[in-house]
Amino acid sequence: MQDVSRLTAWLKGTDIGLLELRTPQGTLRLERRGDEIVELPEEEEVGPVPVKAPSLGVFLHGHPLATVPLVRIGARVEAGQTVGLLKIGPLLLPVAAPQAGIVDGVHVADGAAVGYGTPLLELHPL
Repeated sequence: MQDVSRLTAWLKGTDIGLLELRTPQGTLRLERRGDEIVELPEEEEVGPVPVKAPSLGVFLHGHPLATVPLVRIGARVEAGQTVGLLKIGPLLLPVAAPQAGIVDGVHVADGAAVGYGTPLLELHPL
């Protein structure tokens, strides 16, 4: 507690707006609000975000005429980026990433039949 008071006093004498200190015991975040220094609550660890099937159909990792998948594990994707295709009869419906992130896993094999809401991919948020 004394260390936090010393950091707060030191921060008041600078023009730093936000100080974040990470240790094995946790994270300390101090923010400047005018002349006052406020300790912010520790942010919760964000878990993986599933990319779910928007409809029933056959999940494709890439376009049938292409030889490479649209995304691979470890790839960075942006919100709205097409990460797969859902084949419904002759129609190919794009499956979009709900937010930016890194592809952590692919849960469905290429060409597998899926139902509405089936988790297809997993994203680690940025």
